[in-house]
Amino acid sequence: MKNLRDYKGTVYKIIGAAMTVHRELSWGLMEGVYQEALHLELLDCGIENEMEKQINCYYKNRLMDKQYRMDIVVGDIVLELKSVKELQPVHRAQLFNYLRLTKKPIGILINFGATSLEGERYAFIENENECVLLDKDMNILVQDTDDDYDEW
Repeated sequence: MKNLRDYKGTVYKIIGAAMTVHRELSWGLMEGVYQEALHLELLDCGIENEMEKQINCYYKNRLMDKQYRMDIVVGDIVLELKSVKELQPVHRAQLFNYLRLTKKPIGILINFGATSLEGERYAFIENENECVLLDKDMNILVQDTDDDYDEW
């Protein structure tokens, strides 16, 4: 696995693209509008990405018909997009589930629904099966017990 700081440049570009989308479209539209706009903006920035990436689900090692669909995937980075008044623990849990299912090391939760773009960076620590909050330099932060989360 790459060092978390090796992702800093790509994460920075993704956040810049999200800021461009938010500046162009403002806030409060449907999530799908931001998803497609961010997909296009990332392509315009030369960043290959997959929209609506499917994840297979298994039960006792048997493939199920049900699948999850991740909003956008950029290499080893999962982007979970929201358009809500404020981020909730259930939104983080959704991203964490995607990271655990795919074993991808980095996840970014982006909220286009507020007047200012909001986002959180996370790392999936596979040997601990845990997702941890990262700061802007991709360092692991110790979370307070009252669930305060830093933004960009």
